[in-house]
Amino acid sequence: MDPHAALVEIATLLERERASRYRSKAFRAAADAIAGLDETHLRDTPALRRLKGVGDSTLAVIQQALAGGVPSYLAELRGSGESVAPSALRGLLRGDLHAHSEWSDGLTSIDLMVDAAKALGHEYQALTDHSPRLTVARGLSAERLRAQLDVVRGFRDDHFTLLTGIEVDILEDGSLDQEDALLGELDVVVASAHSKLRMERAPMTRRLVAAVSNPSVDVLGHVTGRLVQGERGTRPQSEFDPQAVFAACAEHGVAVEINSRPERQDPPDELIAIALAEGCLFAIDSDAHAPGQLALLDHGAARAEAAGIPPERIVTTWPLDRLLAWTRG
Repeated sequence: MDPHAALVEIATLLERERASRYRSKAFRAAADAIAGLDETHLRDTPALRRLKGVGDSTLAVIQQALAGGVPSYLAELRGSGESVAPSALRGLLRGDLHAHSEWSDGLTSIDLMVDAAKALGHEYQALTDHSPRLTVARGLSAERLRAQLDVVRGFRDDHFTLLTGIEVDILEDGSLDQEDALLGELDVVVASAHSKLRMERAPMTRRLVAAVSNPSVDVLGHVTGRLVQGERGTRPQSEFDPQAVFAACAEHGVAVEINSRPERQDPPDELIAIALAEGCLFAIDSDAHAPGQLALLDHGAARAEAAGIPPERIVTTWPLDRLLAWTRG
């Protein structure tokens, strides 16, 4: 097996399983360190040990791959991953409107996120790094976001488009954490609440309704903010009037996000049913923070299919021209 491919696959599987970011980054660093080396150099163990990024675990993977077999750690990861029942809806998804890069709190460069999206067969991927209020996630100031736009526009060809975007924080009064004019330049705006999630029901309802009433907003991200599993622990869902919020989404053409991260499972099933009844559109998104997490769409698609959401009401099944006509409208 090719050692570089083995290291990258291990990193990807660790990312999909939401393992410690340090573990996946270690395998990506080792892959970068040996990129371009021929077999003679790869068999020079003392020289490999001197390479920055190659440690005992990654060296073992390289040596086992060179020996002709699947490295034991890779075989273990392949056999222990989360399984998701095949979903017909997953095959209809053309892209993803929520993902992060190392420009904010993502783990890797934009180009690796693009490569992973292409490998999944996506026609488009929105890059939605955080806005400035979220300092813990290195949110993008207006200046940094403008600089990113020039980079993003370089990742477009006849078969794939990287969309400009942002996950903009919904502030306590329902306003958005970025310049209005700049939001208007973006292909996709995902609006999410990340703070004061335990607000009382009435002010939280007003907050979310105000956000989705903003003409720049396209997608309401992880609406309840809940966490149901994972290393970050659990967090109860925000309290708000779902009929009022989802009626506002339907009125303003804002899609309700089906967040595919297993630790979120957001919205809960009962809120998906209310959004369906209110006539909402939906976006099945990965909320990926690393290349391997783009494949989490499997989880979101399975939930959406089980909830009976018609594919035509899921904007991420739409071709790019229809999607952009909707976001620009």
